[in-house]
Amino acid sequence: MIYLAWVVFGFTFFQLCIAGLNYFFREKIPISTDRIPEKISVLIPARNEEQHIGNLLSDLSGEDDNILEIIVFDDLSSDHTVEIVNQFIGTNEKIRLIRSTHLPAGWLGKNFACYSLANAAKGNYFLFLDADVRMEKEIVVSSVKFFKQKSLHLLSIFPTQLMMTKGEKMTVPNMNYILLTLLLLPLIRKLSFPSISAANGQFMLFDADTYKKFQPHEKFKDKRVEDIEIARFYKKLKLKIACLTGIKQVRCRMYENFAEAVNGFSKNVIHFFGNSFLIAVLFWIVTTFGWLAVWLAFGLPTLAVYLLAVVCIRIFFSLASNQSILDNLIFFIPQQFSLGIFIYQALINRRKNQYLWKGRKV
Repeated sequence: MIYLAWVVFGFTFFQLCIAGLNYFFREKIPISTDRIPEKISVLIPARNEEQHIGNLLSDLSGEDDNILEIIVFDDLSSDHTVEIVNQFIGTNEKIRLIRSTHLPAGWLGKNFACYSLANAAKGNYFLFLDADVRMEKEIVVSSVKFFKQKSLHLLSIFPTQLMMTKGEKMTVPNMNYILLTLLLLPLIRKLSFPSISAANGQFMLFDADTYKKFQPHEKFKDKRVEDIEIARFYKKLKLKIACLTGIKQVRCRMYENFAEAVNGFSKNVIHFFGNSFLIAVLFWIVTTFGWLAVWLAFGLPTLAVYLLAVVCIRIFFSLASNQSILDNLIFFIPQQFSLGIFIYQALINRRKNQYLWKGRKV
């Protein structure tokens, strides 16, 4: 038992160090509204996004010489997505709509949408945004300036997550918890190892020339977690990438209840652990029940130190991702058990090959 307790203790303090470093050394994007010579294509894949697409198009509307075009790809929506986009087209000549006629064999819907958008785009930079993202428009040109300053080929941002219900607060923070306690984000840009990679398809900025050369969405046309696959692929090609979090100007409400979050996160949670169910399960067991081993091996005083470290981890990852510290402390136990449900559901889905998203098998 004592050896197990030391392993738990060591891993917890590793998490604490990573979370603390991610907070103290997090990279920020200086906000600027200056005009730049480069032109940006904003590319939005959309399938049944009537609740969100209007908000994003409103955020992007108005005078901005840096945005060359805003293209929406309608992926066979059955709601009013197309009608809403057409209303914006009537007031903004930069907005265009591409409508899918079918999903080709061997493709997943979002990957085909992004590939089609890139083929239609004319800008020097391609900014892919999910339709449920909310943003301040100046972050677009500011991101391109950061991109150029750091000599990047891909910049991805994990948006600040908007959480309204208890179900969201019990589930959504797990994404940032895993990311910010296992991976030091500044190293993604500074080191070339493909294993040190991360990306979020909600916000991905590419330079057009590199994108057209390697066609990453086509290369990973059948991958559910294409964003992480693309990040690793770029690293293998020795292309420089960066991944940021806690950017206040980019926000997103991913899910609206517990069930939606379980369905969504079960599609990709295992990829956070190198696509290994064993590592995912071990991570969950250690972070959920590790306190028991520490208590039995070392007693209450050491357990108090361990629990203090756990609290500090919650504080640091909350600060680094611009989330509520209080909520992440209050919902600590529900979040841990939600993570277990994600992993379990991912295992069931893989065995039954029944991943479903927006009414379509993926």
